[in-house]
Amino acid sequence: MIQARERKYFTPEGQGAPRGSVRGAVRAAIPVLLAAVATAGAQASDHDAAAGVVAVDVGHTLAAPGAISARGRSELEFNRELAAKVVESLERLGLEAVPVNTDGTVESLAARPAQVPHADLFVSIHHDSVNEWELQSWAWNGRAETYSDRWAGHSLFVSRRNPFPERSELCARAIGARLQRAGFVPTDKNARRREYADPVHAVHWFDDLVVLHRAVQPALLFEAGVIKHRDEELLLRDPERQRRMAGEIATGIAACVSVPP
Repeated sequence: MIQARERKYFTPEGQGAPRGSVRGAVRAAIPVLLAAVATAGAQASDHDAAAGVVAVDVGHTLAAPGAISARGRSELEFNRELAAKVVESLERLGLEAVPVNTDGTVESLAARPAQVPHADLFVSIHHDSVNEWELQSWAWNGRAETYSDRWAGHSLFVSRRNPFPERSELCARAIGARLQRAGFVPTDKNARRREYADPVHAVHWFDDLVVLHRAVQPALLFEAGVIKHRDEELLLRDPERQRRMAGEIATGIAACVSVPP
């Protein structure tokens, strides 16, 4: 059995430092982190980004490909494209990126983080949808499809059941801050069901999400945008925009892992 290497993150509850002191330490790191986010691009160009291992999970499977876009494309296809570009961007910044579920056959959510116990951060890439009752019908290329143009934008999720909830939140904030700094606009759609961990950077708590709380390292889930929104779907399919988004995600991650515990 592969043993997880020693973590360089904050001590989880019940193992050493009291939970309150852990939370306080992470909160104190937030100003440092946001300053790092602002300068991470320049640092990365000089190969100063902290070394780290980041697992990049492709959300959904061939058997359960997720939401279907306004033009009939599966979420899995969107996830694969963006995840591949996140891996490329992380490697450009000097981090080691480990792809997970690229072939869409890892059906167990618990099995995904179990494949990468050595990773310092687990990031699951997804694209968002809307409630069924919000959908409208339209015809696209002779096919009946559904759409909703009400909601658009990205969001992030972390779990308090993860062994490192504060560090997970910190990394999600870094990504959210970097994306907004680059002009990407988040959505508040998910606040209807998921409590905010950080409303400014569109980070939500999703405590029972298996892929997050079964991870043995800090973990987050990223929703890149709403593929049922007809205009946003086209943006999310644009390779150049995907590269820009992936670059900001990777830069936020580099900033997060550069902040010492």
